Amino acid sequence: MANTDRPRSHNGLSWVSAALGGTVLALATIFTAAVGAAAADTVAATVPVGEAPNGVAITPDGTRVYVTNRDSDAVSVIDTTSDTVTVTVPVGDGPTAVAITPDGTRAYVTNQFGDSVSVIDTATNAVTANFPVRGNPSGVAITPDGTHGYITNYGRQTVSVIDTATNAVTASVWTGDSPHRAAITPDGGHAYVTNLYSNSVSVIDTSTNAVTANVPVGLNPSGVAITPDGTHAYVTNLNATSVSVIDTATNAVTATVPVGEGPTTVAITPDGTHAFVTNQASDTVSVIDTATNTLTATVPVSSTPFGVAITPDGTHAYVTSQRSDTVSVIAIGTTPPALAGAPAGGVVDQPYEHTFTVSGTPAPTVVVTA
Repeated sequence: MANTDRPRSHNGLSWVSAALGGTVLALATIFTAAVGAAAADTVAATVPVGEAPNGVAITPDGTRVYVTNRDSDAVSVIDTTSDTVTVTVPVGDGPTAVAITPDGTRAYVTNQFGDSVSVIDTATNAVTANFPVRGNPSGVAITPDGTHGYITNYGRQTVSVIDTATNAVTASVWTGDSPHRAAITPDGGHAYVTNLYSNSVSVIDTSTNAVTANVPVGLNPSGVAITPDGTHAYVTNLNATSVSVIDTATNAVTATVPVGEGPTTVAITPDGTHAFVTNQASDTVSVIDTATNTLTATVPVSSTPFGVAITPDGTHAYVTSQRSDTVSVIAIGTTPPALAGAPAGGVVDQPYEHTFTVSGTPAPTVVVTA
């Protein structure tokens, strides 16, 4: 009798419960036959953009990359198929950060020297709104439901909360000294804000817009990213040559990872297995294994890497390099699928349940047969 139950999977963990008419196949054999040896992370392309590229964000469908060019007051739009700039959008003075709404329809750009935010319609790549935000807005993060944006005001020790339906500021939250970047948990419940000169991270409850914790980290925290499961925040410490790992359940630092010089920003792969860190003083990107919080690779890139974003399929990282006026495209290496807990043979007409774990980069597809 064939197994007609469909296997279920979530985040690489799969399990099956079935009445077996024979012996379960050796799953390890299936996986090793499908994928060869691991490939290293390498720069696959270098894309010329505007002057002093800073922030970077990728559309949810993975087709376009938006890059802020601080010194040319414009945003470059890169087609990920050809890795070429297809349009350049004029914005405000000193664009630094960019975030794209979850539905992919709008890009929000902070203009740090112009005390404003520009909103780009991604269908037309035209600016549809400009609104004032005082205090040198430097970073922006959009909530997972797309209803609010959190803007860090580097010169005012505040975070401005905007309603994306009206583009009006609805709240102002006091944080530490020189809030630089922000990231929001996948459930939308909290915003994590790096305070560059307070050596701390402020945690904002988005339901009340009140700071509920201030977490001491390393020297001059700059960038922040949160794992897809929401359990950890990774914070780059610009002048400590390290990354602090915060447990979001306790808001305590549980690990400190040495990286390159001048770690600036960080992005997490969609499967949560790796963190990519730009090191602006050593012209490299450090790759951290999030399971062990150890450095697994160092990738040389163009001069003064600043921003980093990873495609939704986890295959490429886009890194802005300020002094070379380029974007380095890193092809993220593959890790062969690995199986832990292969099931033993089953007995005819006797149901049983077995749990096994599959890992790999990109996340492998699990097929269970009997």
